[in-house]
Amino acid sequence: MDVKIEESWKRHLQGEFEKPYFQQLTERIRQEYTAGACYPPGRLIFNAFNLCPFDRVKVVIIGQDPYHEPGQAHGLSFSVQPGVPFPPSLQNIFKEIEQDLGTPVPQSGDLTRWARQGVLLLNATLTVRAHIANSHATFGWQNFTDAAIQALASHRQHLVYMLWGGFARSKAYMIDKQKNLVLESVHPSPLSANRGGWFGQHQFSRCNDYLIQNGIDPIVW
Repeated sequence: MDVKIEESWKRHLQGEFEKPYFQQLTERIRQEYTAGACYPPGRLIFNAFNLCPFDRVKVVIIGQDPYHEPGQAHGLSFSVQPGVPFPPSLQNIFKEIEQDLGTPVPQSGDLTRWARQGVLLLNATLTVRAHIANSHATFGWQNFTDAAIQALASHRQHLVYMLWGGFARSKAYMIDKQKNLVLESVHPSPLSANRGGWFGQHQFSRCNDYLIQNGIDPIVW
């Protein structure tokens, strides 16, 4: 099966494309996009991989599934397209960066600038039906995105994994904490963040400190 995805990722994930689950997933997604509005646009489903090649990954941020309202999702976890108001979780991410690093809240919630620096903004499920959160969660995407995490875990080290909330933290078992930095916290959504455990964790400065210690250029958050 010929999947249009960045070449280095294609090499590492080629085996997944041949598996029955992925062929069934592809057909089901095609049917969903034909039947009604789904997000992100089809050409952006693999945007996280295409903007951040395998060998350039420095940081992995795992989300659950794409935003499900018009004009928001563009294939990067937590990111929205330019000109779109910040969703609450993204607001809290920017607030924490400002408190941690003194970086002003940006004008745009488009995190493409992070992806191009080596931040893999990976949703566990890569598509969603309009207006219905987690509507594609059982389609098989997690087999694929787990394989991506496992490929990184097997072939890369000195990465920073930012696992926010119970869902993302459930992926921690795949990661060797002796060879990588794993930063776990509550989810930045208001419901979780306001209970404590999101603000004041200094995750972004800790991430950059770790990268610098390992001779890797830090992220301009």
